[in-house]
Amino acid sequence: MAEKISDYAGRVITGDKAADAAFFKKIFEKDASFRIKELKIGGAPFSDCALMFMDGMVDGGRLDDAVVRPLLLMKGEISGDIADHIEKRVLFSCDTKKERRLDKIIEGILYGETLLLIDGSRDAIIIDAKGWRTRGISEPDDERVLQGPREGFDEAALLNLALIRRKLQTPDFCAEMLRVGRRTSTKVFVCYLGSLADGKTVAEIKRRIKKIDIDGILDSNYITEQIRDNKYSVFKTSGSTERPDIVAARLLEGRIAIVVDGTPAAVTVPYLFSENFQSDEDYYINFAVSSIGRLLRYLCFFLSVSVPAIFISLSTYHTELLPTTLAIAVARLRGGVPFSPFAECIILIFVFEILKETGVRMPQSLGHALSIVGGLVVGEAAVEARIISTPMLIIIALSGIAGLMVPRLKGAVFYLRIFLVFMAAFFDIYGFLVGLSVIVVRIISMSSFGVDYTVSLRKAGFSDLKDSLWRADWRRMIRRPLFNRNSIRQTEGKK
Repeated sequence: MAEKISDYAGRVITGDKAADAAFFKKIFEKDASFRIKELKIGGAPFSDCALMFMDGMVDGGRLDDAVVRPLLLMKGEISGDIADHIEKRVLFSCDTKKERRLDKIIEGILYGETLLLIDGSRDAIIIDAKGWRTRGISEPDDERVLQGPREGFDEAALLNLALIRRKLQTPDFCAEMLRVGRRTSTKVFVCYLGSLADGKTVAEIKRRIKKIDIDGILDSNYITEQIRDNKYSVFKTSGSTERPDIVAARLLEGRIAIVVDGTPAAVTVPYLFSENFQSDEDYYINFAVSSIGRLLRYLCFFLSVSVPAIFISLSTYHTELLPTTLAIAVARLRGGVPFSPFAECIILIFVFEILKETGVRMPQSLGHALSIVGGLVVGEAAVEARIISTPMLIIIALSGIAGLMVPRLKGAVFYLRIFLVFMAAFFDIYGFLVGLSVIVVRIISMSSFGVDYTVSLRKAGFSDLKDSLWRADWRRMIRRPLFNRNSIRQTEGKK
């Protein structure tokens, strides 16, 4: 048997029900969920038929009522093509189509559709009677909000598209389907608003997805890592969300969403640097409150990556820059500590990351207890035993807590913090400034699907900054971001 569906391309069914049924039995002979139901449908003359489907992927009640019962009760003469007669006059299912190509038939069966073979007909009928179970609509655990919609995506792509369409009730909404994965043949939907999204960007996304040659796609990240710009950068160039309201908001700004069947995480592109500091809740609460939170996230990002490096450079090379009282206190508290400030900092950074990762991976109740024990008991014991110094513990704790304010940059924060610490430890404060400059230049030079990564910050006017550094009143956000085909969001209100 062939390894993938495309190996059957160009082949068709024979029209002999017995031979075709035997062929499909051979293909799925080691699949215990494959079912065949033989039928002798009514009418004159009687015809042999066979229904084929995957158990657990179809709705049994729907199949009985819409397909089996009408076929068995079918009466009267059949004139013309029998497959055409059954599809248009007998079946109650609203989604049926005739098909004779083997690759399309196998693809349908594997996706939960039902195949009807009719003896003597060169056309089979594919019937949509899918009925697999899903988690249902619930709020994503990692994207909870105090105020706003509570809906979250499911693993079923068609349900996710329906959730997006509920938000965007316009014929302008487009959802183009591609299949990716030699063995999984996963459905991937490229979604956008035709009048807003840039056509070249849409074409580029589809081109990159079609180039993917891999056995299977089980999550959207399989695609993200292969189509993203700056593949080895620590900064994200594509967004990820499980919330349909966020996807709808991105589409309304001219972006494109990628919805992958089998995962609740949708990908949005282009992705800008300023999006790392936006919260899902920013647009559901008062603009003044959300603006304070957004400015704090920018500040916390800087503190998280730079505070350890600044402290090391000042306490090791430039103690004269510290206030006298603070310098004396730091020297006194470091007395008896066996490690240098650099080694102490690296150890504490990794210990903090271990505690944080363990707390995430453990069950929720144990994770909270572990965080308390690790953060308080172990930290206090290490300070009292003079293994680490109190100032360094405070600095790493401040840096770690500040990093939690920007969860979308948690990977980048770790690497940048380590990089700046090394630069400061080996090249003092000048090394820190050079390292900081390298990071800024790197961010400015990046792009996401042809859009400058920092376009919302460095190429924007005052009007465009109203949703970058802070969140302005909705009446003042007249324009969309700079990279879409129609920049006017609303026509009323004052700029």
